[in-house]
Amino acid sequence: MPISGQRLFSSSSRLSTSLYSSTISRTMKNDIKFYRQDHRYGEFSNFYYSPIALDGLTWPTTEHYFQAQKFAHLPDRKYYEMIRTTDTPGNAAKMGRNRSWPLRPDWEAVKDDLMRDCVLQKFLQHPDLTKVLLETGDRHLIEHTSNDRYWGDGGDGKGKNMLGITLMAVRTKIAAMTPKEIAAEVKSRVDGLKQV
Repeated sequence: MPISGQRLFSSSSRLSTSLYSSTISRTMKNDIKFYRQDHRYGEFSNFYYSPIALDGLTWPTTEHYFQAQKFAHLPDRKYYEMIRTTDTPGNAAKMGRNRSWPLRPDWEAVKDDLMRDCVLQKFLQHPDLTKVLLETGDRHLIEHTSNDRYWGDGGDGKGKNMLGITLMAVRTKIAAMTPKEIAAEVKSRVDGLKQV
């Protein structure tokens, strides 16, 4: 299993933060703000329960997958499996923040690609969620929370909103894919699934 995740976004096709930077800082009537999985547009939250097949395993949420990748470099899969099998995405997030566990040394370099990959798979593997995402058109998606200034907007609009940017990149990618391409991508991920 590759620990860096399969790259589905080439560097030339990646949507950079600069594409949206001029509009993220201003509030627009058409912005879609999301955070809690039980509120409108909760499907965009990484805590939203939508199992995905990635790296030969099933993950309850994208949060479980993302947090486990912090420890994917370790030969002993203890922390990885503890996160994958924990009961809630909140617990997965808490475990992923545990700094007594050895964080992979390349984490800062790979975290954006890993997030893009798991978010893309979440939407590709769940057509009902894809429909919700595509129906947002070209509206700006903002993870609105004071709890996170990197993945969210920091609550004041000054955060990087990287989850929102990731979702907009995924929306653009999926909109450009044919149904045959989507089916092939999903099949490539699900075919390698281990029965556990």
